[in-house]
Amino acid sequence: MAEFAGVSVSDISASASGQQHFVAAACFDPGQLRLRLPDSVEIRFDLKTAQVLRLSAVALLFVTGESKSGNEDKNSFSRALKFEFGTENESRDFCSAVEKCRHGKINGTSEGSLENGTVIVHKSKFDDKIEPTSAKMYFHYYGQLLHQQNMLQDYVRTGTYYAAVVENRIDFNGRVVVDVGAGSGILSLFAAQAGAKHVYAVEASEMAEYARKLIDGNPSLRERITVVKGKVEEIDLPEKADILISEPMGTLLVNERMLESYVIARDRFLASNGKMFPSIGRIHMAPFSDEYLYVEIANKALFWQQQNYYGVNLTSLYGSAFQGYFSQPVVDAFDPRLLVSPPTFHTLNFTNMKEEELYEIDIPLNYTATVGTRVHGLACWFDVLFDGSSVQRWLSTAPGSPTTHWYQLRCVLSQPLYVMAGQEITGRLLLVAHSAQSYTIYLTMSVKMWGPGAEQGGILQTSTGKLDLKEPYYRLSQPQPYAWAQDQQQPQQQISSLQDLSPQIQDAVDPALMQQSSPNSTAL
Repeated sequence: MAEFAGVSVSDISASASGQQHFVAAACFDPGQLRLRLPDSVEIRFDLKTAQVLRLSAVALLFVTGESKSGNEDKNSFSRALKFEFGTENESRDFCSAVEKCRHGKINGTSEGSLENGTVIVHKSKFDDKIEPTSAKMYFHYYGQLLHQQNMLQDYVRTGTYYAAVVENRIDFNGRVVVDVGAGSGILSLFAAQAGAKHVYAVEASEMAEYARKLIDGNPSLRERITVVKGKVEEIDLPEKADILISEPMGTLLVNERMLESYVIARDRFLASNGKMFPSIGRIHMAPFSDEYLYVEIANKALFWQQQNYYGVNLTSLYGSAFQGYFSQPVVDAFDPRLLVSPPTFHTLNFTNMKEEELYEIDIPLNYTATVGTRVHGLACWFDVLFDGSSVQRWLSTAPGSPTTHWYQLRCVLSQPLYVMAGQEITGRLLLVAHSAQSYTIYLTMSVKMWGPGAEQGGILQTSTGKLDLKEPYYRLSQPQPYAWAQDQQQPQQQISSLQDLSPQIQDAVDPALMQQSSPNSTAL
């Protein structure tokens, strides 16, 4: 690649010392920029951390996270340099060379000109999809031991993973394992306990340092575990894996979008006949009726019905507040008897699905109500399968099962639906990924005509909701004592004919109920 001689360089770093302005020759190696100064001092810059901003036709601002002198062993520090070139073409060629060199290409051409104000930043696939602020908060959260402890103390989660590994030693013994998003390194240690030949524990947050300490504290296992700090989208490993293990599940299975990284790791690191633990995930769904939950959410917006709040009328914001509270999915544990129909499920096969299939998940809904009641929304939970050669293990977050730190999730509709036993409920659950590492939930539920002649009928009622999985309402209560709503038909006997159904359902929520909280609806 051509050398750029006579580049006028101004060091404008706040931490810079010594010469502030100098002339240098700029040269490139794969992934690096070298500046040669007249006094034979050479400064190298890592282009993976660099940003280039065009200031004018011939001037660039070059910002890098580290630099090192070629003849001194100094600590790295951040620098900002202003480069001025003799011609616009020379400036344009330099920009092109930066991009090509950061990817290891050293025979560049004069492509890739920048408009004034445009920034060149090295990005991985993860960076292209995720907002930097979201990623920073995400890795900060999982870099703290207290949050790792919360997951480790979920004994359903941790115990199921341990059983799935040690009961399937035949899959791990003598094999190479990659632990995707290793966190504290606990799954890597399980794999080593099961006889893994070597485990690569890949962790992008600062938790990688804690994982090293934990692994070092287990001398009988540490020689077979290597902690690799970085994202699976960016790091390289010296060999293919026979086993991929990970805990990539979030609320509703897909929250935090780590499943995409799990699939990317499969494509990058897993051998063609390798196994994935887990290999399958299922999202389960069913309509539910919970009068107390509905009233609890609706009552939150009553604050905005005040007409004289320190002399201010708040009522103009009541409608927005009401919808805002219903845009939050509810995360808690609930009694499975609140379900008004048997659940259905949607399967995600991690072994063969494409990453892009996780960008938008479209699930049709179809149920038959088993009781007459008000339907307040859709309840959801998930399970995953560890398909071992010896033992198959399911990790379930279902209502009625031992509670996990994932709990369950409910999408509550602002307008309930009224159904009779035997009536068909249809709809759609659409999950659309967004750059804050979560999903927007679009829920539509409809009640179809029922009884004689229903096949000629259509939709009687429809209710829709838009919710943000990133901003749930963490109710986190344990399942409450089950109580039948006043108008709900108790399924004490099977329905022998449609004529046996009650002809009436209460038309609206009891106004008195709207003004009080049930003793069974306390949120923890």
